[in-house]
Amino acid sequence: MTQSTTPTPATTGRWGSFGLPGQRGPNPSEAIDAACRSLGLSGIRARRDEFAAQALREQASYADFLADLLESECEDRDARRKVRRVKEANFPRPKRIEDFDFSKNANVPQEVINTLTQPAWVQAGNPLCLIGDSGTGKSHLLIGLGTAIAEAGGRVRYTTAANLVNELAEAAGDKQLGRTIKKYGRIDQLCLDELGYVKLDRHGAELLFQIFTEREERHAIAIASNRPFTEWDQTFTDKRLCQAIVDRLTFEAHIIETGTQSFRLASTTAKRKAAVAA
Repeated sequence: MTQSTTPTPATTGRWGSFGLPGQRGPNPSEAIDAACRSLGLSGIRARRDEFAAQALREQASYADFLADLLESECEDRDARRKVRRVKEANFPRPKRIEDFDFSKNANVPQEVINTLTQPAWVQAGNPLCLIGDSGTGKSHLLIGLGTAIAEAGGRVRYTTAANLVNELAEAAGDKQLGRTIKKYGRIDQLCLDELGYVKLDRHGAELLFQIFTEREERHAIAIASNRPFTEWDQTFTDKRLCQAIVDRLTFEAHIIETGTQSFRLASTTAKRKAAVAA
């Protein structure tokens, strides 16, 4: 009886084939490359030759070689996950806590900020309030902390108060308000910048209040405002609604007052003086 020499086909999934052919051919590198593509192992695919050469030099065991290769794949995936999470947060510009100059603003407690780069407070659903004048580092801290939480695996979203209110108003007009509120309710940390810069009418304040209520004691919200709490009635014109918003944002909250002295202005002034002296 003549036996068939037809290669065994690759296993077929619902949307196409996957895996390696039954006969992989004379070039194992091509088979490895195909398997890495199929399994989504981009880190191993990119560095397999490097690790193979290293294992040969060090006369490493097969187990050590495999462990090093898999560890590299995990590190590569973790790095890509961090980049993806930060991109999804929609920050307007890159800022990191490591780049914040604490020596220029003694009001900002470095130990507290370093603690807030860890996700425990976000997991507990605690609020964070950054209160201070323009130029005192509020947005840098807000974005930097949000970046740290995103890199730790949290789902983070940055927006300004005005943009969020506009988005909610458009959603209400399209009869999609409930869906939009639930979308923001699923985020681990909502970074809300420039709260207090724009005066909100009752409707706008009510829309924002629904976001705060949806997230209350379940998911963290971090806000940056240029107004002290005593002046929030100038932003939220309804006094009762204003009080309810303050209550929700300050309960179990981390409150950091960044002061009134703009170090952006101080830095610009110092540079001008230095240029004149030169």
